[in-house]
Order: sequence, then structure tokens, then C-alpha cells
Amino acid sequence: MWHRIAAFIINFRIYLLVILLGITVFMGYQATKVQLSYDSTGAIPTDNPKYLEYQEFKKQFGQDGTMMVVAVQTDRFFEADFYKAYSSLVGQLQKSFAIESVLSIPTSIVLTKDTISDKLKVDRLAASLGGTNNIDSVQSTFLNLPFYKGLLYNPETKAYMMALYINKDVLASKARRKAIAEAVALCDAFGKSQDIEMHYSGLPFIRTQVGLKIEAEMKMFLMLSLLLTAVILMLFFRSFSAVLASMVVVAVGVIWSVGTMTLLGYQITLLTALIPPLIVVIGIPNCVYFLNKYHSEYSKHGNKIKSLLRMVDRMGIVTLFTNLTAAIGFGVFFFTKSKILKEFGLVAGINIMSLFVISLVFLPALFSYLPAPKSKHTNYLDSKWLNKLLSLINHWVFVQRKWIYIISGLLTIVSLIGVSKLKTVGYVVDDLPKKDKIFTDLKFFEKHFHGVMPLEIVIDTKRKNGAVSLPVMQKIDELGIALADYKELGHPLSFVDGVKFARQAYYDGDSSSYGVPNMMDGAFIQPYLRAKPNKEAKANAGGDMFHKLLSTFMDADKQKARISINMEDVGSVRLPILLDSISPKTYALFDTSKYNVTFTGSSIIFLEGSKFIINSLRDSLALAFIMIFGCMIVLFYSWRILLISFVVNIIPLLATAGIMGWMGIPIKPSTVLVFSVALGITIDVTIRFLVSYKHELGRYKEDIPNTVRHTINDTGLSIIYTSLILIAGFGVFALSNFDGTKSLGFLTSLTLLLAMITNLTLQPAMLLWLNKAGRDKKSSTKWLEDGEDELDVVEEQ
Repeated sequence: MWHRIAAFIINFRIYLLVILLGITVFMGYQATKVQLSYDSTGAIPTDNPKYLEYQEFKKQFGQDGTMMVVAVQTDRFFEADFYKAYSSLVGQLQKSFAIESVLSIPTSIVLTKDTISDKLKVDRLAASLGGTNNIDSVQSTFLNLPFYKGLLYNPETKAYMMALYINKDVLASKARRKAIAEAVALCDAFGKSQDIEMHYSGLPFIRTQVGLKIEAEMKMFLMLSLLLTAVILMLFFRSFSAVLASMVVVAVGVIWSVGTMTLLGYQITLLTALIPPLIVVIGIPNCVYFLNKYHSEYSKHGNKIKSLLRMVDRMGIVTLFTNLTAAIGFGVFFFTKSKILKEFGLVAGINIMSLFVISLVFLPALFSYLPAPKSKHTNYLDSKWLNKLLSLINHWVFVQRKWIYIISGLLTIVSLIGVSKLKTVGYVVDDLPKKDKIFTDLKFFEKHFHGVMPLEIVIDTKRKNGAVSLPVMQKIDELGIALADYKELGHPLSFVDGVKFARQAYYDGDSSSYGVPNMMDGAFIQPYLRAKPNKEAKANAGGDMFHKLLSTFMDADKQKARISINMEDVGSVRLPILLDSISPKTYALFDTSKYNVTFTGSSIIFLEGSKFIINSLRDSLALAFIMIFGCMIVLFYSWRILLISFVVNIIPLLATAGIMGWMGIPIKPSTVLVFSVALGITIDVTIRFLVSYKHELGRYKEDIPNTVRHTINDTGLSIIYTSLILIAGFGVFALSNFDGTKSLGFLTSLTLLLAMITNLTLQPAMLLWLNKAGRDKKSSTKWLEDGEDELDVVEEQ
């Protein structure tokens, strides 16, 4: 079949090149429309109970995680110049197109009792005390309001915070970049004028900044991988045309991959952002295999067209299966229930196979028009240092074979011990460097306000108006007091805090009266809770914040109450322990026979998503093993070959896992991805070696030792060069700002290096074992020999 494909490509090369150009132009147009994703729930399946609870929460109470926080630490906050400038900053932020409201000290509200109208009066604190001209009164009154303590300021550390509530539709669009950038620019200008450091955090800020870093790194990795592979190819082939042709192949592959995202309706995520540089890294070996065969054939007989035909005929099947196994390594993610893994697996799988088609068609078609290779372009075939290295490998395989087995066995044992030390843990921002401002600012908020990660507790009383009953309010308050004992949790906020605020107002602002109403004063508080803000409060765009607080933390029927907590980024190990500790105290107050209690929020979704991704990747790795080695059975018809392939490829994976254990690198989505990626790529080297071995076995009359020696010499060159290209290509990820991406690059490069060594040493050593264990039947090479004579006829024509 492959000889006919080779002849077809050469005979119809003009039409095929035009088709490739047309598809690339179309894909290029689609690629210009790709967008970044800001969705944080894509990791978890849509039928997961936690996901469904979170969607129900958003339906009733709105989107959580829309709050960006800005903080300063100073002992001169209430000095006239500073406070006036701060108030001016808040006013500017309120004018932003994306910010719905600002909760801050200048916009804080005060409740007072209007004895004439018998209603609760809601005013801006500053406005009620004469604005910024009476800052001393503002300070004394504000500090007498327990409602804001721990929410907007920390009296012990002199840290002051404001919360910017950003429109959820803006956060779901590109406009979020502009909104966050404008807010940061205004705050930075204030910080510069006051010579004070500004601190930023909150999920909108973190996700936007991380998204920008992803986009920048995607471009950087793409350029670096192209540059690095170009340099290696130039050193390898010493041919500008060979380098340019290879760069065109991977460039077309990158365009197709980004265009595929748009056509499938996908956006760029942290995972899909890796696909373009992966396409570069995976596409180059295709070019090396094809061009190496083209040059080696041409050096034998000097016939260019015959060399191109034999290139396709000999390497077509090899490249097909190497790309197929790589595509399987990535494509198995499509069979998970995780949205982001599905997208990554499908786009990667499709475009790895597209790379095969692009290289298969483009390279022979292009080189049929270019001049024949010169002697300097094929000198690498006789590289002295490589020939010495291959001679050394042959010596180890044939003379020191026992040491290969011993070293492999010891490496496996040490690796298994390291695997036993592996731990699974993940944090929202743990992939960022510890010195990155996003990370340090998050730690600032954890230190002074116990974090910004949303945790939500929903109490369903199962009856209308049940949430506003006095016993329920007392229970919610008791739960809030219990939660305050956890150092990882910030100030719990619920409608009960508003009720306590109203009670303080009822008793003329006495801070000692800030508490849940009792049987005596409960009846008096109810009318105040039903009061609406006066016209002045509405006019100043924030006076109705008290009533918004009540409506935001109860549903319309007042059946369900919400307790909102900002917490530290405690990680996937500590979070379930923390929830297991909180749950008994919650259920002790809210009997499950009378109440339904739900723990949800972005923190819970992150935990579930992280666990699901890790479990899915483990399952996908097992599926990839089955599918890839199924391909090996189809390709080689031999259980012994299958066993050798398994051992040769499992040792590098075990060694990498062991190194992770010894070095304390945890299992998390970014690091567990290494194993599926590496398996799909390392098996390519195995196939390349075994196909050559099977092909030469018949030529050397089933003489296994002679065949092994010739196979090492014949394939060693291309295996070493392609491995070096892959190692260097993945090595560029080590320049990432994300620790997870760094680990992906370092660990994948390490796995590929170990795989190159095992494929060139352990694999031929085990093939020699076939001499004693019994040889495969000659019929197993028939698929390689079919059509040999017919190919010669085609070449003569």
C-alpha cells in the first residue's frame, strides 16, 4: 500500500500542495478568532453532585468569586491627606464600567434609629458626619462598628481593605482584562502618590493575571521551541532547505491546531495553551525520520525520486504508528468527563494525526522540486562521535548485557521506593513562583484577613420564612462563632450580621449591643429589617448596601440562608480535613432531619476539580497503555515484542515517578500529565527501533544478534537526534513562571532521556534474549516485505 501512496504523492504533488495551502489559509483565519477561557469549573463533570450544588447556589444567590480586593497597610489611614486621597480613589473606582459596587471605609454605611418615623435610617457613614472634613468623627464612629472589624480592617496590623464587586458578564468576557487593568492602574497611581505598596487579590484578579501570563508564555514557548529546533536541525542536516521545510511543517501544524480550537468552539485554557509548542516538538521528529531516510537512500544510489519514494514507503508506516501512539497518549483524555481534559485530548489527538498527513504530503512534494542533497548535507550520516557512541552502545549490549539488567533492576527498585513517597496536593496558585506578586499578595491577605478564597455554607430550613426565625438566627450566629476558631477562615458573613448591626442601631449605636436579638427586642427589630433605604442613601450609590446584604444572603422566600466565608488557599489535602472538622459542628446545630446543609463555593469546586483531573489522568494513562500496546500487537504480532516494549517504556516512567517522590514533587494535574504525554512519545522511539529490527530480520536470515547490531547502527542516529530535539523542546517549558509547567518540562525531558537510553540499551539486550527464548515466526515481517518488487517497478517507471 505505501508504495502506491508514495507514487500518488509524487504524481499529484501540485494538487496536494494547493489543497494544503487552502486548508492552512482557512485554519489561519479561524485561528485569529480564538479566545482565552476564564471558566474555573471546566475540570469537574457537569453531573458531579458538587457541581450541581454549585450551579443551584449560583442560581439562587448569584455568582461567587466576583470580588476583587485591594488593601494597604499603614498607620496614617485616617490622616486627612491620606483619607481624602483614598476616598477620591474609591470614587474613581465606582465610576468604572465593570464595577457594580465598592465596599470600603469611605462607602461604609451606618444605621440609626429614626424615632419619628419608627424606621431604620441607612446613611453613608462619612456623609452623615460631614464627609472628609470631619475625619476624626468618621474614625471614631467607624471603629465603634464591630460589623466591619475583620471585614474591612485589621486593628492589630493596621491593614485596610476594599472590595470591588465586578459584573459577572464582564468577568466572562475579554472586557475583564480592561476592567482589572483600569482598577489596578488607578490603585497604582494612588499608591505612587502616597508612597505606599498596594496589594491585590481575589479570584477575578488572580484568574485574569494568570490568563495573561498563560497567553504570554504560549507565545514565548512557541518562538523558543521553533528557534531551538531550528538550531538543532541546522546542526544535524547542515541544510537550510531541510530546516525551512521542517519549520513549515510544524508552523502549518500550529496553525491547524489553533484553528481547530475555534472550529470546535473551544477556548485557550492552561492545558490547550500547551498544544502549539507540543505540536512543534512532536512534529520535528516526523521531519527527522523522513529526511534522514531520504538522505540515507540518496547516499546509496544518488537517485532523488527513488529516494523520495523509498522514504515514504519505508517511513510512512513507522511515522503513522508513531503519530498514532502519540495521538492516543493525548487523545485518551477525551474519554474523561472533565471538560478541559476532553478539549485538550481531542484537539491534541486530531492535530498530531494532522501532522502526519502534513509531513507525509509536504516533504516529498517539496523536495521533488528542490535540488538533490549535496555531500555536506549527508555528512552527518558518518558522524565520528556518533559512530563512537553507537559502537559503545553495541559493546554494552553484547558484552556488558548483565550490567544493563543489573542497573535497570536497581533503578526500578529505587524508583519504586520513591513512588511510595509520592503525595497528592494542589493549591489554587501553587504553580506560581513564591516571589510572584500574585502569590505574595495572596499571602498578605491570608495573614491580615485570612484569605480570599470563597467558601459557602447554605442552610435550608425547609419552610418559608424559616431563615428569619429567632432560633435559626441564633444557630447561624453560633456557627459563625465556631468558625472563627479556625485560623484558615476569615470573617463569616451572613444576613445575621446585618441583623446584629440593626440591633446595635436600635440601642443607639452601643457596640456592646451588637448581637442577635433576644425574645425581648426581637419584635422591635423586625420593622427595621423591613425598612427601605431613604432617597439620600440611594442617591449616594451605596446606602442601600445594608438591604442588599440581607437580600444577597437569603432567597426570596427566606427559606434558605447563606454564610459566606473567605478562606486561605489551604490546598487539596487540608481542605477536606477542614471541611470534615466543620461539618460535625454544623450538623450539631442544624439537625439533618430539619435542615439541609450544603458546603459549596469556588474552593469546593477547585478541590473536586483537582481530585477529578488527577484520577482521570491516572485512568487515562491505563487506557493509553492498553490502546498503545494494542497497536503494538497489530504491528508486530508477537507477545515477546509486546513484553519488551512494556518493560522498556515502563522503566523511564517509574524512574520519573520515583524522582518526583524523592524530590518531594507532588502529584497534581500538571505533573501527572507528564506520564501520559511521555508514554505517547517514548513509544515512538520503540516503534522506530522495532520496525527497523523486523525489517532487517528477514534480510539477515533470522540472525538476531547480527540484526540487533545493524539496527542499532541504522536507527541509533535518528533516535538520538529526535530524542535530543524532544528533550530540548520540552526543556523550554522549564522557563515558565508556573511551577507546574516547569515540572512538566523538566520531568518530561527526563523521561525522554531515560527512554532513549533504555530503547538503545535495554531493548536490544532483551531482543538478544529471543535467541534463547525462541524466535518469532518469519511471517511476522510479511507486512514489511509485501510490495517490495512492485515498488521497484514503480521506481523504474
